[in-house]
Amino acid sequence: MSDTQKTAKLSFGDQELELPIYSPTAGPDVIDIRRLYADGGVFTYDPGFTSTASCDSTITFIDGGKGELLHRGYPIDQLAEKSHYLEVCYLLLYGELPSATELEDFEGRVTRHTMVHEQMHNFFRGFRRDAHPMATMVGVVGAMSAFYHDSLDISDPDQREVASIRMIAKLPTIAAMAYKYSIGQPFVYPRNDLDYASNFLRMCFAVPAEDYEVNPILSRAMDRILTLHADHEQNASTSTVRLAGSSGANPFACIAAGIACLWGPAHGGANQACLEMLKEIGSVDRIPEYIARAKDKDDPFRLMGFGHRVYKNFDPRATVMKQSADEVLDLLGVENNPVLQVAKELEKAALNDPYFAEKKLFPNVDFYSGIILEAMGFPTSMFTPIFALSRTVGWISQWKEMIGDPQQKIGRPRQLYQGESARDYVDVEKR
Repeated sequence: MSDTQKTAKLSFGDQELELPIYSPTAGPDVIDIRRLYADGGVFTYDPGFTSTASCDSTITFIDGGKGELLHRGYPIDQLAEKSHYLEVCYLLLYGELPSATELEDFEGRVTRHTMVHEQMHNFFRGFRRDAHPMATMVGVVGAMSAFYHDSLDISDPDQREVASIRMIAKLPTIAAMAYKYSIGQPFVYPRNDLDYASNFLRMCFAVPAEDYEVNPILSRAMDRILTLHADHEQNASTSTVRLAGSSGANPFACIAAGIACLWGPAHGGANQACLEMLKEIGSVDRIPEYIARAKDKDDPFRLMGFGHRVYKNFDPRATVMKQSADEVLDLLGVENNPVLQVAKELEKAALNDPYFAEKKLFPNVDFYSGIILEAMGFPTSMFTPIFALSRTVGWISQWKEMIGDPQQKIGRPRQLYQGESARDYVDVEKR
């Protein structure tokens, strides 16, 4: 916590409290209300915690008004353009970009942990074949604590490190296994001679009868999807991981909790909702109709994949993702895919419409990532699992930071109680 020289005065009834104000490296000042209940006997009311800082953090900063996203101070567009996912993982975990030797060592450690315990294969077979891959991932990641007993002690820095590497390494394998299981194909083992993104694509699309040659354009596009979703400050799933971790839960349980939260359509399902919208539109000739509906304030229809709750200007991740989307569509074409045809024309129509420019409803990262994943051949049910494996490193980084924070306490939000006051029990025959 930074030092403070400023205070805020809060007056209510006959009381006046002086509360310290802290100035962060970036972003608005923060009023410290931790003594509010002890000294004043009152709580604050902030549904959704949208005006409440729940922790100190040095990992990620977002300025929605400026369209800015920084990881450890580095702009996301620079990282997505010049770096790659595992280097960004190192940055998020350890605070600095690695040297060549450090990066080689880190990549080697991740690569050596990509296989999962063989008995976990049997665990998958306990699920129905038509189970959603996210349901499978929540169960399997939570069950990792039953397989890796040597990395559960959160008080041991070495065990925290091993657990972190294991999850970064194994989540692509688990996500690919969930996909293969859902389509009735055999699991494909990881290969240590491939990079992180290429290995994931191969585990998803190779079959024993015919290997899968990874196209470098597709591998690069997948790497960018992973990089651009690696962390996003104190969002719902990250806050869930921190809240679960505040109880002392093991790291695998905490990440499983984050995956469960991400599954919500208001959080991790945005790119899936975008593709479902494109399928609803169906054909290019219906785009004007849906554009008109989006402009009609009395129509409940909304263009999914445009605008962002946090970014009030533009999504800084979208520019890089658009480049990848263009490269992938140039490679694979859109001629035989009506969904992708609609996507390209809808993007063009929205970008050229003054209404969307005025409202700052630009295509966001979910719009472009959904297009890329659809073009690669992923079903929409796999969009959120891919988001989950991307975000795992962010969750782990935030969890490790929380564990090392001396101010950390178990999460215990308060409430504005509106129920009945105390009353006596009435015997059943008298009711």
